[in-house]
Amino acid sequence: MKCPFCGFSESKVIDSRPADENSSIRRRRECLSCGKRFTTYETVESLPMVVVKKDGSRQSFDRRKVLGGMIRACEKRPVPLAELEKIAGEIEQDLQNSMEREISTTDIGEKVMDRLRSVDQVAYVRFASVYRQFKDIDTFMTELNKLLADGE
Repeated sequence: MKCPFCGFSESKVIDSRPADENSSIRRRRECLSCGKRFTTYETVESLPMVVVKKDGSRQSFDRRKVLGGMIRACEKRPVPLAELEKIAGEIEQDLQNSMEREISTTDIGEKVMDRLRSVDQVAYVRFASVYRQFKDIDTFMTELNKLLADGE
């Protein structure tokens, strides 16, 4: 690691500890040339994921968008934000683990619906109604009947 003060390339690690909820490691280092101390952070390099939208356009995956959609679906519902953040993290991890670099919005939406169904059925129906673009009351009732059949 190159010293930010003198540019010397040799340093020794004085202290290491987890940082950012164990997603990185914070290291205190001391330059072997000038003796000054500095901090570095070590994280796992993740490959960028691209989301392919329904119109064919592409954009970078943004976990905040997944979380935002779930928050809107759960408005005025007894679902803790921590639970939604955990779900968003699990979905992101599933996508990273799949090793696919391009993911369709359909795949992401299905993963969100699968998880919301077990957390809060009203939030699930809200999300599904926007995601699947229910055109009329019949498609809405069809989805509700599926939900009722699964619950029995």
